[in-house]
Amino acid sequence: MRRTLEVAREVWPIRGTFRISRGSRTEAVVLSVRIAEAGHAGRGECVPYARYGETIESAMAAIEAMRALVERGGSREELGQAMPAGAARNALDCALWDLEAKYAGKRVWQLAGLPDPGSVVTAFTLSVDTPEKMGEAAAAAAARPLLKIKLTGEGDLERVAAVRKAAPASRLVVDANEAWDIAAYAKYAPALAALGVDLIEQPLHADRDGDLAKIAHPVPVCADEACHDVASLAHLKGKYEAVNIKLDKTGGLTEALKLRSAARAAGFKIMVGCMVGTSLSMAPAHLVAQEAEWVDIDGPLLLATDRNPGLIYHGSSVEPPEAPLWG
Repeated sequence: MRRTLEVAREVWPIRGTFRISRGSRTEAVVLSVRIAEAGHAGRGECVPYARYGETIESAMAAIEAMRALVERGGSREELGQAMPAGAARNALDCALWDLEAKYAGKRVWQLAGLPDPGSVVTAFTLSVDTPEKMGEAAAAAAARPLLKIKLTGEGDLERVAAVRKAAPASRLVVDANEAWDIAAYAKYAPALAALGVDLIEQPLHADRDGDLAKIAHPVPVCADEACHDVASLAHLKGKYEAVNIKLDKTGGLTEALKLRSAARAAGFKIMVGCMVGTSLSMAPAHLVAQEAEWVDIDGPLLLATDRNPGLIYHGSSVEPPEAPLWG
């Protein structure tokens, strides 16, 4: 039976407004992929990101350009050679993993030679806002063990102080999304250490992060926009202590697993993150998140509604995906 590929644009409303240093939005726009063959179907999802030059339209065109390869039965390895890392390849790669698992009657982690996954504790993200409103949001989330604080520059110390006061028992990660310069980093980092922050994500622009190798790190620094795939690692040593693995950057689970192994071997700590998407995006990331020092797969918690079935969240604890969802 011939293999078929379907791709669709979907809009998922966000609960309230999600704000980072680059702007705000009220909905998550994703691409979902379905690859079917002989009564089995595999699914994947991606979230194209403008920061990397991606749009819904360009990602859909990139997926369509792979239609002949996919429908003739092309493998994940062929896909990796034919496409660059990025959101479009992620959706296809994860759908092919899912299809292979459905065919084999096994789970993806068995096919990948990984241990059975357990639950992970995800961060819960607080959007950029005034210190007062971020403190209120933190108070409402104070029972969560890990909070991720989006920052933007001026007033950031007041924002973090308000969150710390409202959620004294929570571990904190801060994410500037490239909004600082080196002077801001030098000012903020010692104060953030004093506030008990665990990790600083991507304080400087990825193209201008060389100064991170010349200054003390009172809090570990994590590469996000600066880290995409295994090839990225050569440029990160000495500037970062951790890397944020996101499947929309790596181009799928296949490269994400390679990046995790290579990053560990190079001495980096691991964070596994996400764009704002549904449980279908988070499910393969959950496998990469096993034993990561920091996990941030809270996308469905930020949405007004999620897929059904979706991942099961018990507060901030996330169970492994069930087969009807993915893998």
